[in-house]
This record gives sequence, C-alpha cells and structure tokens, in this order.
Amino acid sequence: MKAAVIGLGVEGKNAVKSLLKHGWEVYASDLNAGIDLSDLNLHGMSLNFMDVEEPFSIVSDELTLDLGFTNSQIIEDCDAIAISPSMFGGAFATKLLENGKLLSDVVSKHKKILTIGITGTNGKTTTVHMLKSILENAGKKVLVGGNGGGGFSGYYDLMLEAENEDYDILLVEVCDMTLDFCNYAFDFDMVGLTNIGNDHMDVHKTIANYKNSLVRFFSGKEIFTAFNQDFNSDFKDASSMHISYFEYQYELNVFGKFNRLNAGLAMAIASELKISKDIIKQSLVDFEAVKGRLDVYKINDSLVYVGKTDNSDALKSILAEKDFYAIFIGTPRPNEKHRLEIIDVAVNYNPEVIVLFPGLDDNLDLAIYRLNYLKYRGRILTATSLDEIIALVAEFSHEDAMLIGGNGQDAIINIQERIKLISEKLF
Repeated sequence: MKAAVIGLGVEGKNAVKSLLKHGWEVYASDLNAGIDLSDLNLHGMSLNFMDVEEPFSIVSDELTLDLGFTNSQIIEDCDAIAISPSMFGGAFATKLLENGKLLSDVVSKHKKILTIGITGTNGKTTTVHMLKSILENAGKKVLVGGNGGGGFSGYYDLMLEAENEDYDILLVEVCDMTLDFCNYAFDFDMVGLTNIGNDHMDVHKTIANYKNSLVRFFSGKEIFTAFNQDFNSDFKDASSMHISYFEYQYELNVFGKFNRLNAGLAMAIASELKISKDIIKQSLVDFEAVKGRLDVYKINDSLVYVGKTDNSDALKSILAEKDFYAIFIGTPRPNEKHRLEIIDVAVNYNPEVIVLFPGLDDNLDLAIYRLNYLKYRGRILTATSLDEIIALVAEFSHEDAMLIGGNGQDAIINIQERIKLISEKLF
C-alpha cells in the first residue's frame, strides 16, 4: 500500500513516521523547500534542509520526498492520502473526499470503536491521561493519541494503530485548530471541553469564531462542559445531550483548581460510562503530572513549579493561586506574537524577577522589548542554556517559590527533568 502525505508540518511528519512504521510506502511533499525535517530520524539520513531554497527530491526504498514542489501524478496513483488538518475544507481536500482517498476513509476500523474526544485550550493532555488511567484501571483496552502538538503521535497514527488490534475505547486529544478535520476523520460518541482560552487567535481571530467552530463540532454529540463555561447555552442547543461537570472534590496530587476541573471532566465522562466511583477516586489519587505539564519540585527552601504555560489564560490560572518570586518564560516562534501576551500577564503580576529563555525559538530581544514597553520595573534576566537556567534556580532557591513556564514543550521537559534530578538528590 502506498500513501501520499501532503504538507510536512507537525501532523504531516507524524503521518510519515507512522505510515512507515506500519509498513506503507510513502510519498511526501511540501511546497517549502527549506522545511526542517531533521526530527524524522530516518535511517541516519540528514534531513535538515532549512538553508535550501531550490526544489529538490530525495528517494529511498520506502520514502520519496519532494520539497519545493508536488508531483500530482504520484499522488493520483497512491492508495490513500494524508493531508495536513489545516487543509481540510479547502478545494484539494474536498476533491479527495469525493474520490474517497483520505486515509481516514481508506482505513476505517477506528470509526467502529467507542470514541471520546477531549478538546479545549488548556488541560487537554492532562485530562486525556486522567481518563486513560481511570478506564484502564476499570479493565478497558484504550487506544490514546491525537493532536501531535500535545505530545502524541498524531491523528493518523491513531487510525493506523486501530487497524492492528481490538480496542474498547478510542481516546483522542483534539486540537482546537483541527476541529473540522477531526469531526470528519473520527466518529465521536462523547466530547469533553476543558475550557475556552486565549490561544491560537492567529487562526480563530476572535473568541466568537472559536465558539462557532465548537458549535459545529458539538452538533449531534453527547458533550461535557464546565458548569460555568461561557456559551453553554449555545453548546447545549447544538448537542444531542449536555452534561455539566464541576471541580473534583476528592484527594488529588496535582496542583491547581484548573486540574481539579480537568479531574472533574474525567470523572464525569467515566461516570457516564458506568465506571465505579471507587475506581475513579483511586485512579485520580494515584495520578501524577504528565511530563511537560505543571509539576512541583522542592529545591532548598523553594518550591519550583515547572510546566508549559504557552498562552495568557494558562499563566493567569497559575498566578491566581500562588505567589512567585521569579517567573521564567520560554519565548514563542516569531510568527506567534499573540503568545507574547503571557509577558503582559507576568508584568501585571509584577514578580521581583522575570527570566527569559529560548522556548520554541530564540526571540529574547523581542520579549525584552515588550517588557520594556510595558514598563516592567523588576529585574530582567536572560538564560540561553539549560545550565544558565539551573544556575538561576539555585540563586533563587531560598525564596518561597518560582515558576518556569511559557512556550517550548521540549525545552520545558528538559528543564523539568534536570530540576527533578536535583530535587531528588537534595531530598
């Protein structure tokens, strides 16, 4: 079987890796000749072509890559096509729907499995893992994945994995930018919404547009939303059944009211599936923070909170619950200026120190400019390496608490792992 992968962003690269893993021959293309493909890690091949401007091809036994152009004849000859979710709704995707060539139609066993989607701005990954723990402890065979940006292997990997074995439940993290794609590619029986926040506004433009996308996604489905969620009346009208959830009231070992809401959502869905309360409570008391998400470590006299907080609402929810001497902020990509609004939130909070470090990209100058523009009067420091960050953590380790967050999941995981090692050695 041969598949074409069109567009080599996060989901496209994940699709290539998954298709190759499952024994498919793959043709992949992207109109950007300089795209970074180094993370494909294919048989030791160097795939970092970011300095290349001219179109070119690279061919191996199982993979053909065209960069800077697309070969329409090869695509036509493929058995299935995986498109970037952002292309869904466009003319090319619509043509594929007519031809029945989208991968989600060619491999379709995943649509026969009880499917639960978790979407929203913040808390999706944590909620998915909470629910996974509950369901598995109840004896269910669960296939988990979805949104590549959340740390999973991508939507296409879920579809391909579902072909191999029999699962009781498919649990999908759904990115808010891929709602229409997922609505077509999966057959959702239940959907949980964590929250609606200020992220991806470069795509949504307004909260109203985001809400309207959710209304389309929720149409005819059984949905779960927080008791105080904005637009609940719109969501209820769109759904076949609406269930409100509340903050989890029992023992929980992860920080924050926002995590109590995540746990409340997981409990509400599990209860609807007739999972016993004892299994739910035990699963959640044993639950540990997901790698890269907010966790807390003790370093000398200080509590060090480390986790991805890449939008203003995520940061606000943490700052509302704890006083921090220093806030470390990972910087976003150059085109994601809306994510610099986390700096506005930090300045309003007015910590003694703000430390900037490269998160998704080295935009320290841009972040410093914004801090100065906002007339932040505390200390502004920069750390360009993990060692420099750790040195500053040591310097502030006799203060009550510090927060390390912002953008850059991989960078934050590296920081988290180092902080955890130091904490374990000290205590």
